[in-house]
Amino acid sequence: MHQTLVILVVGLSPELVGIHTPNIARLAARGGMRALNTVFPAVTCTVQSTLLTGVSPSGHGAVANGWYFRDLAETWLWRQSNHLIEGEKVWEAGRKRDPGFTCANMFWWYNMYSGADWGATPRPMYPADGRKLPDHYANPPELRDELNAKLGMFPLFKFWGPATDVSSSRWIADATLHVMETRKPALTLCYLPHLDYNLQRLGPDLGNARLTEDLKEVDAVTGQLIDFAARNGMRVLIVSEYGIMPVTDAVHINRALRGAGLIAIREENGTELLDAGASEAFALADHQAAHVYVRDPGRIAEVKALLEGVEGIEQVLDADGKREMGIDHPRSGELVAISAADRWFSYYYWLDDARAPDFARTVDIHRKPGYDPVELFLDPAIRNPTAAIGWRLLKRKLGMRALMDVISAKDTPLVKGSHGRLMEDRRHGPLVIGSEAGLLPEGPVEAVDFKALMLAHVFGGGG
Repeated sequence: MHQTLVILVVGLSPELVGIHTPNIARLAARGGMRALNTVFPAVTCTVQSTLLTGVSPSGHGAVANGWYFRDLAETWLWRQSNHLIEGEKVWEAGRKRDPGFTCANMFWWYNMYSGADWGATPRPMYPADGRKLPDHYANPPELRDELNAKLGMFPLFKFWGPATDVSSSRWIADATLHVMETRKPALTLCYLPHLDYNLQRLGPDLGNARLTEDLKEVDAVTGQLIDFAARNGMRVLIVSEYGIMPVTDAVHINRALRGAGLIAIREENGTELLDAGASEAFALADHQAAHVYVRDPGRIAEVKALLEGVEGIEQVLDADGKREMGIDHPRSGELVAISAADRWFSYYYWLDDARAPDFARTVDIHRKPGYDPVELFLDPAIRNPTAAIGWRLLKRKLGMRALMDVISAKDTPLVKGSHGRLMEDRRHGPLVIGSEAGLLPEGPVEAVDFKALMLAHVFGGGG
């Protein structure tokens, strides 16, 4: 077996590989770079599940970053149990080929209870007093304490939210280096999210100085991993799940459904909560895709016609369309909407901003019935964000409950980049870079073939 390192650099595209990414560019020159023909929707959980299982969403079931759990009548995003993912994972396939095969999964998604030999993933602590404390989950459990002792606590608030920066990717890379050095897995998977943040905030504009700095930062972190692999005779693959498209604003798909009388609302303390179980139709919004769940099959055509008339929605997939796109799984909505290329879907369902739920103005990835990229920004209406955050933290330290309501619940034009649609121009789409030119195909890599490509690097000859 050849030890192999797979680095997932989120948002990296061929257009972004160049003068600002010398380490990544040298690896591409030494081996090769190919486009990745990804799956729909091109979002984190869906694509990663395909890369690890070799099957489409219709096979593995991760139809988005979350979905409507019909038996619970609740929407859940960013779940972590690997039991949710169907299909044979790469570590299971590797073990079949050689019982001595081992795998470390460092922060790829659905990482809990996975069967990988070692793993780590974000997992905050939620004390009963309402706080959210940085932490991570690791397998075996002693690895968590080992990494915390060596690196400090995982910088959760730099991993997602308005304070995000390269420090979370550095922590993950350092943790990966430690595991490779101490455990020597046959296959190591490492997740570096840094580029994704400002690509969504600013859009994929190479003329932006902040994006240039991001490229240099993520390249330096990636370079450490590449150098370690070179010193230890390891093979290297770099992959990205999606490319980022420039966008102008959101499509408020749930407001359109509410305007047609299809969404049910429950009032709590003067605010409105979406009542999914009582709704005739509602959408779980996820970047440029939205799963639309329709309670009465007899109304599917009616809802489809309604959505096709909403400005900013380019296509609405029915049963045949879902089958054609490889997303015909029972977890999918009865309909799946795709936004126009320059738009994305908000989860917003309230019509009066004063009636928005309290979590709308917080970073809360689990309560919201959809993905919310506005969480990457502090509310522009707050004149002194540092003081506002400090005051809320002080109240918490004094034992008072304080809502960290520093996120806008209306300023969707802040978001300048999104993903989810399939890219037409491969220069802007996802990629695969490999150290072993002879193991790469002549043309693009199909996402469903990436699992086999990883195994070929571990078990194949040459190099």
